[in-house]
Amino acid sequence: MPEYLEKEVLVLGCGNILLADDGFGFAVIQKLNGMKESNPVLNSDKIGIIDAGTGASHFILSLIDEGTPLKKIIIADIIDYGLEPGRLTKLYAKDLPDIPKYQIDAHDMPLAGMLTDICSKYGVEVVVIGCQYKHMSAPDICMELSDEVAASVDEAAEMVIEELGSWERTQKK
Repeated sequence: MPEYLEKEVLVLGCGNILLADDGFGFAVIQKLNGMKESNPVLNSDKIGIIDAGTGASHFILSLIDEGTPLKKIIIADIIDYGLEPGRLTKLYAKDLPDIPKYQIDAHDMPLAGMLTDICSKYGVEVVVIGCQYKHMSAPDICMELSDEVAASVDEAAEMVIEELGSWERTQKK
């Protein structure tokens, strides 16, 4: 079993850094990795922080079964809810079927169904820190986030840290 599946919490940054704002998840993971010295919760051996890219999330999630020690999955990714670009929203498993991106992704695999199944079958809490994108460059390559999305990376990282702190407090009870 891969080491990351022995964790109790997985933080996954999803998206494609080559497609402008779709690189949001990667940027959040980079920010979290850079905050490890000042945030002890990020250094817990029970937490895995992973750049899942465009397809790795499916490989990771498809390996979860009834023997999983996972208690929580936190995903940083872009969304399209018609909000102001850069606006952050926290979503839970019950909210995912309403996000077109989670119906079919770049690899034509339904992520929403997989996440809701993991939640209902195995009791794993699923939280998505979603950022409304401004610009998706496909089919063109653009390795820069829009100003609005870039400005929300710090706040998204703090939202992840809050979720981790909440999880940590429940473990101490």
